Amino acid sequence: MTVVQEISAPSSMHNPVPSGFRSLVVQVEPGEEASARLDVAVSLARKLDAFLLGVGVEMLQSSGVADPFGMLEAQWLGEMRKILQENLDRAEAVFRAKTSGLNAEWVQLTDMPARAIARFARRADLIVAGGAPIKAADTYKSADPAELMLQSGRPVLVAPPAGGPFTGEGIVVAWKDTREARRALADSLPFLKAAKDVVVLEVCAEDEFADAELHTFSVVEHLRRHGIDARAKATIAPPERVSHEIDYTARAVGADLVVAGGYGHTRLGEWAFGGVTRDLLRTPERFVLLSH
Repeated sequence: MTVVQEISAPSSMHNPVPSGFRSLVVQVEPGEEASARLDVAVSLARKLDAFLLGVGVEMLQSSGVADPFGMLEAQWLGEMRKILQENLDRAEAVFRAKTSGLNAEWVQLTDMPARAIARFARRADLIVAGGAPIKAADTYKSADPAELMLQSGRPVLVAPPAGGPFTGEGIVVAWKDTREARRALADSLPFLKAAKDVVVLEVCAEDEFADAELHTFSVVEHLRRHGIDARAKATIAPPERVSHEIDYTARAVGADLVVAGGYGHTRLGEWAFGGVTRDLLRTPERFVLLSH
């Protein structure tokens, strides 16, 4: 059963800050480990004067116990459902406490988290994900950012495990002349327009350097038509060094956001990702905006 409750914004709300992100969605979990994600979503919603949809969602796992008469299974399910509901109630309490004064809404249901958040993305311009220890990830309780990227059709802002303040003042666009990168560039325009420093970076092989320069200068020219003063940069490095070059450039310009196309596909029922996408998701040192 899905529960939907709206938290009304105060009547004194002023005109919204101009932004392409008018609505955000975030999965809310109880406990400190995932609190950074909600803090980022709330802070961003306040900064953008945007609507925030909080989703409390978990899925029961099979007990995996051999029980020919079904008695243990029934007892186990009853206890697990009780714990699940307690988790959702705690998540709701945290969400309501942190969204005071925001135009926000709470939804809770039992489902696989990534699948549920992807569905609710129809109501949002941006998904806020990450902001939790990667090693503790449980796909029955937490939405995997990679799955959200591939399933939702929306840009996904992945927060570092520890969260932290998001400024978006410095941004590195990790360019690759592909559909996914073009989608990410378009999706990130609201952030790019508000940034103080934008670098369009392509990491390439030596024999591709001339093309990389052309690509990045073309992107910069396109961004300037949107009023964005960006810089182009092409760097030669082997494929295994691409993520390092992105990180080096981000550190050099003080960027706390990397914009990148997300590359992945299903293989024998599991997700397989490109090297850079995998590195950005598994070792996030700053915020990453991914689009697929």
